[in-house]
Amino acid sequence: MGTLAGAYAIGVRGEVVPRWRLACFGGGLFLVLAAQVTPLASLATTSLLSAHLLQNVIFAEWAPALIVLGVPPGLAAQLARHRLVRVLTHPAVALPLWLATYAVWHLPSVYDAALRHQSTLLHLEHASYFATGVLFWWPVLQDVPLRLSSSLRAAYVFAAFILASPLGIVLSLLSSPAYGFYVGAPDMWGLSDLADQQLAGVTMSVEQAAVFFCVGAFFVLRHLREEEARETLVEETSQIA
Repeated sequence: MGTLAGAYAIGVRGEVVPRWRLACFGGGLFLVLAAQVTPLASLATTSLLSAHLLQNVIFAEWAPALIVLGVPPGLAAQLARHRLVRVLTHPAVALPLWLATYAVWHLPSVYDAALRHQSTLLHLEHASYFATGVLFWWPVLQDVPLRLSSSLRAAYVFAAFILASPLGIVLSLLSSPAYGFYVGAPDMWGLSDLADQQLAGVTMSVEQAAVFFCVGAFFVLRHLREEEARETLVEETSQIA
């Protein structure tokens, strides 16, 4: 995180960055740090699947969204000059990469392997969540290299929810634990392995519904305001003519 903060400081030199963007970037870094050093990390890697899924949500959704919001237009334009950035942040690339990352790391064999090799695979898991999360949010929250209309941003977010939500639903409906790592782990707060998994699935589904609904609703409302302003301009222009 220190490297990311340093790169950000260098990237925004000479640019006046609004305080709200600085707060967003700092908030994203704080979430990543909190997911790694608070008791949440200990619970995630020893006892509770629900804690691990919350960790994943922080790395894949919340922190990346704040980081992308924290990037000011000048720095975004600098990054968008690179061909690789233009390719990876295109919606047709970013969304599949983000979905594939979620899907692969939640395969039982891969999931358990990451937890059993926490010094290597688990760090790779978290890094890939964060990286693809940044790519996923970029076309929603930035205007370069591709400026999507508000309606397309809303559709993109809605598609992401539809395609990602089955994971949480499946976990909440399974009749047996999916991940062997947590089987036999110390029960926390009276939660059995299956109850913990069901809680994790429900929490993940509710979280994604809330986040994506709010973001999607914002862009739907912005689209309606833009259409209203466009119609008003057309009417005024026709009256003058």
